[in-house]
Amino acid sequence: MTYLVTGGAGFIGSNFVLYVHRKYPGYRIVNLDKLTYAGNLENLRQVEADPRHVFLQGDICDSELVAQLLERYGVDAIINFAAESHVDRSILEAVEFTRTNVQGTCALLEAAKGHQLKKFVQISTDEVYGSLGPRGKFTESTPLHPNSPYAASKASADLLALAYHHTFGLPIVITRCSNNYGPYQFPEKLIPLMIINAMSDKPLPVYGDGGNVRDWLHVDDHCAAIDLVLHRGRDGEVYNIGGNTELKNIDVVRLIIKNLGKPESLISFVKDRPGHDRRYAIDASKIEGDLGWRPRRTFDEGIVETIEWYRRNETWWKRIISGEYQQYYKRVYENRM
Repeated sequence: MTYLVTGGAGFIGSNFVLYVHRKYPGYRIVNLDKLTYAGNLENLRQVEADPRHVFLQGDICDSELVAQLLERYGVDAIINFAAESHVDRSILEAVEFTRTNVQGTCALLEAAKGHQLKKFVQISTDEVYGSLGPRGKFTESTPLHPNSPYAASKASADLLALAYHHTFGLPIVITRCSNNYGPYQFPEKLIPLMIINAMSDKPLPVYGDGGNVRDWLHVDDHCAAIDLVLHRGRDGEVYNIGGNTELKNIDVVRLIIKNLGKPESLISFVKDRPGHDRRYAIDASKIEGDLGWRPRRTFDEGIVETIEWYRRNETWWKRIISGEYQQYYKRVYENRM
């Protein structure tokens, strides 16, 4: 079995590459990544010398390149992680989100039309559903109502993928996950940002009143769900993947502070971002019932493991925050303090 994994040097993509490498000794991965700011080859050190892992730097918008890779390596399945994924960045610079997330997905689908694939998994997000009130959960039939340029670009990509299934018969499956956390997550996201700032005794910028609610999913549990979808998911279906762990952002921050033995005085409430969705919650009963998936890690277990990973891998994240990320951090947060 040969997978083409796009965005395989990013957070979730690299964790999936490592997951497959551990679980399936006979599988080969062709890893295509543009290596933007969030792509990091250090995430893949465990497999860099393994012939079962082939890395190529390239753009998913290049459908000719993708078609060549599908033919050259006899690819059986595409798993599309490649995306611009941070809401704050989409508010500042939306054009690149449209290019990568919409045009890039379309280019992959066009390349896939001429190749006999067993599966094309489009990795999406619960943000395509918009914002929930105090009750209820997103199901696969919840109408799409994206509220940020990022969410709109992912919803557009989902609709394209489903259209290519119905029009051309491509074996498309879409997964929509809740907020991931775990090793190798770029430090613009909430959990690694709070861990790193707290370890460095820096202010912890929390949007608004900190009452925004998210469902948290460990990246390893997400990878296990994608694995099941690849092998047993039904073509043309959407599967929600959630961790059954709804928490307010401020409670996540306080838990991190408690685990690190830091004072709550580090918390700094900042001006909320435009259009900030109040609450997300995932109903994952479809994938649980149809494919037998369940999240294995509780958030209490997973956050302790994640904090410890960032403790042990200080060199990894220090190299990241010493560069371009620092300029971005100032643009997003300094004017809100």
